[in-house]
Amino acid sequence: MTLHVYLSGEIHTDWRDQIIDGAAGLDVVFTGPVTDHAASDDCGVAILGGEENKFWHDRKGAQLNAIRTRKGIEEADVVVVRFGDQYKQWNAAFDAGYAAALGKSLVILHGDDHAHALKEVDAAALAVAQEPAQVVQILRYVLTGSLPE
Repeated sequence: MTLHVYLSGEIHTDWRDQIIDGAAGLDVVFTGPVTDHAASDDCGVAILGGEENKFWHDRKGAQLNAIRTRKGIEEADVVVVRFGDQYKQWNAAFDAGYAAALGKSLVILHGDDHAHALKEVDAAALAVAQEPAQVVQILRYVLTGSLPE
């Protein structure tokens, strides 16, 4: 069985690479958002034309990024959403809610410091992990039934 996993959330650390590398050899296809921060922010105006007002600049980018995000989440078997220590990640919370509304298997990834703030998001998840290695172990278990050694 091939598992399609969408990796959503913060783009400032290498958590995605840790999961992808750790899942080597498993039958997993990973997708995710554009993680080039500048490209993600500026795609709308770069493609559709400039905007003087920052609101419309951001909106154009958000709408173009939503095409990829919606497709990735809709086609995923599992959606992993990472909340990092830097910045408020409203987009990650939105992705988690969208995935939950679609009935996707949701894995949330964050440290203890976000436990209270994300209690509703965590309650919608099938698993809440603190480390990328735990996400890999979840994927391994789902695909093979193997427990960590």
